[in-house]
Amino acid sequence: MIPKTEAAWILLALVVAWMTVCFRLGTLPLLQPDEGRNAEVAREMKLSGAWLVPTYNGIDYLDKPAFYFKAVALSLAAFGDSETAARIPSAAFGLGLLGLAYLFCRREHGFRCAALAVMAVVSMPLFLVNARTVIFDIALAFFTSAAIFAGYRAEASEGNARRGWYLVGAAAAGLATLVKGPVGFLIPTLVLFVFHRIENRKGVVKRYFAPLNLLVFFGVTLPWFIGLSLAHRDFPYYGLVEESFHRFTTASFHRTQPFYFYLLIVVGMFFPWSLLLPEAGMAAWKLRWTKTRAADRLCIVWAVVVVIFFSLSHSKLPGYILSVTVACGILVARLFDMALTNPDGKAALIVRRAAIGFAVVCLVAVIAVAVLAPLAHSQAGRLGIPVAEADELGRHIAAPIILFLVFAAAGLFARYRRDVSLCFACFALFPFLLTNVNLGKIELVFDGKSARKLAQQMPTLPPDTELAFVKCFPNGLPFYLGRTGTLITKDGNELTSNYILFCLKSAQVWPTNVVPFDGLDQWLAGRNHAVYLIARANGQDQPVLQAIATKRGAPVQQLTPLYLGVLLPAP
Repeated sequence: MIPKTEAAWILLALVVAWMTVCFRLGTLPLLQPDEGRNAEVAREMKLSGAWLVPTYNGIDYLDKPAFYFKAVALSLAAFGDSETAARIPSAAFGLGLLGLAYLFCRREHGFRCAALAVMAVVSMPLFLVNARTVIFDIALAFFTSAAIFAGYRAEASEGNARRGWYLVGAAAAGLATLVKGPVGFLIPTLVLFVFHRIENRKGVVKRYFAPLNLLVFFGVTLPWFIGLSLAHRDFPYYGLVEESFHRFTTASFHRTQPFYFYLLIVVGMFFPWSLLLPEAGMAAWKLRWTKTRAADRLCIVWAVVVVIFFSLSHSKLPGYILSVTVACGILVARLFDMALTNPDGKAALIVRRAAIGFAVVCLVAVIAVAVLAPLAHSQAGRLGIPVAEADELGRHIAAPIILFLVFAAAGLFARYRRDVSLCFACFALFPFLLTNVNLGKIELVFDGKSARKLAQQMPTLPPDTELAFVKCFPNGLPFYLGRTGTLITKDGNELTSNYILFCLKSAQVWPTNVVPFDGLDQWLAGRNHAVYLIARANGQDQPVLQAIATKRGAPVQQLTPLYLGVLLPAP
């Protein structure tokens, strides 16, 4: 029987987690390119039943392993082709990750700290975004975190329990590898090795790489790797060299950022909890490292190792350090737990100072919104929305300004009353309320970066009408239309697939639904059915489309500010 106090904390954490992760999950359209592409790969997998080799627009797509696509495909099969169904797996992995954090904290620090950790992690913007997005990183964070927690518990146990936890960790690392490749086992291995080295534990390497652990890990990963390698002989080179080694060591993936990039991500995408981290870190240092708990040291090592590892990489994206939200969320929860226990202690003082910083940031945000709002029209092109809608976006600033002022006042009031609970409530509620109050504005911006509005503006095409894209490929349009198309391209870069680019560069014959741009006229001449062409509304593509339409006597339709369409009737 769970005590009433613990049950109340669990219920509070569940409500916050569910509302933050699942509330209005399918409201926003699928964002280009990642969400639209990943959802379409899963839709095609659902239709074909090809669980080993994913396809994108009918072309083999091996940029990532198939595990996450399988999860999304099963969701689409169960709930239909919608934004909500496509995002359910990410939400499920997000809730599962919160469950892991709760169980770890419940054992190490008690139920109150565990509930606080759940609410801190779920309200970090980086976690919130990834748990509501059709993307791999939340699944990767779930399995890598499970491997780290299992490795920690293994060395805290003895005998059969230790072996059992190591086997759990090996299985979790294997599943993480099936989500996103070698990084799935590299991250937990690095974190645990550094942590156990600091803890001065002997024989960890031998126990970690025990034959039974390796058997479980390779039992999870090798069937997929061998099967895919037999189906595609180029995959071992591409997967291990191009996709993993070159991604880390070269700038060929065009995701280069400065070394300090992840420090900025921690400051911005962990806000407002990031306000607590500098002073809390200094306090931990003054306490001397050896006086902190082993679980706290694990979280500190976890955060530092992951940030440094990916800072060294030449390819950087915010989601790469997603698992750090768990480590930092637990550390933040520990700080608030100590502050609630001793309102006059050092932890409570850190919280109260952070409340002042939070209020100052909110006031600065008010000034920034007031100054930048009149300039919204100048960003219309970048946002992909008409100038009139951008101006409308700039005029509706009352709601965010009021919200910032309310939270600034709440932060100052919490500091004045020396109320740690109110400080925590301000921090936890801020991202959720800010997002939902501005959901209409966010949806307007997302519409400019999604294929949903384009799909809505297109005429209903008969099944025998071929869909074709001229030097463009609106990621997500095949998902919304429920059909693939032909790409007319110079190099295939529009598909945003490194593997497809890799194959096109080395192949003598391209897939039938990828046509060289120089052969466009010949391709059109060979069509004996209607064709619907889509091209961008700017640059050199518009004259090409207009010339084809004029020659065929067909009108050009302005679908969205970014795209044009023309229906070429059958000869």
